[in-house]
Amino acid sequence: MSVKVQRSFAEQQQGQLSGCGTLYLVATPIGNLEDMTYRAVRILREADIIAAEDTRQTRKLLSHFEITPGKLLSYHDHNRVASGPELIRLIIEGKNLALVSDAGLPAISDPGSDLVKLAIEAGISVVPVPGANAALSALIVSGLPTDSFKFIGFLPREQRERDEILHMQQEEQSTLLFYESPHRLIKTLESMRAVLGNRRIVLARELTKRFEEMARGTVEACLEWLEEHPPMGEYCIVVEGADPGELEEKRNAWWQPLSIHDHVLHYEEEGLPRKEAMKKTAQDRGVSKRDIYQSLI
Repeated sequence: MSVKVQRSFAEQQQGQLSGCGTLYLVATPIGNLEDMTYRAVRILREADIIAAEDTRQTRKLLSHFEITPGKLLSYHDHNRVASGPELIRLIIEGKNLALVSDAGLPAISDPGSDLVKLAIEAGISVVPVPGANAALSALIVSGLPTDSFKFIGFLPREQRERDEILHMQQEEQSTLLFYESPHRLIKTLESMRAVLGNRRIVLARELTKRFEEMARGTVEACLEWLEEHPPMGEYCIVVEGADPGELEEKRNAWWQPLSIHDHVLHYEEEGLPRKEAMKKTAQDRGVSKRDIYQSLI
């Protein structure tokens, strides 16, 4: 298998890429406009084309920094299939394109990653212009371990799909990073409590903005706190990884050799009603009672 090497930024600046343009991934502020970098402003000024997730939001940003875009085009989840190839064609023709999202780094939880893939397949150089990122900002102020972390992003809306993804993280020892909207926050935390247990978490709200707020506690404590402080604004959820000691204890548990059917039967033979036996089995295995029920059907 051959190796494709992208040329350095310096070589690109010297015009050694045979007339083909460059795709720049430009970070924008996640709330505080002072987090915009000098380089990001320069790249946006010099770009032939700016592709934006929401052109209205981007116009406000450009206006603030007195940037007159050469050409501002829309690129978002609903038009990416049609717009992506057209943007690639423009870059191949020699146009330098700057891709921005509404906030933070493009290609993180947005369709920018699809455009990057198309660019690489077409032999186009892709250059990062770093800046603010909500997930990493939440991580570094969380007080939870930062030596190893895993970004999950937004969980699915449907509970079954949401729980499936959380189940996959049950034995993950790295700190977990999620994004969530205010109207889905409580349901997501309830799923986390049911699947991952009552772990330590941090709810980071409105990062870098006027009403920035960090709520630190267990999942249950944060759910209680939200009863008096209804969710407002966008959230980053930082979740403690699985405890190695608890994982080892679980792996060595008496019920490990048993099937789910035999596990439930064990408790029934001890005199527990079937529902209670299923509940105890779910608690032992760290899964929801619904999962036990589904397995027994």
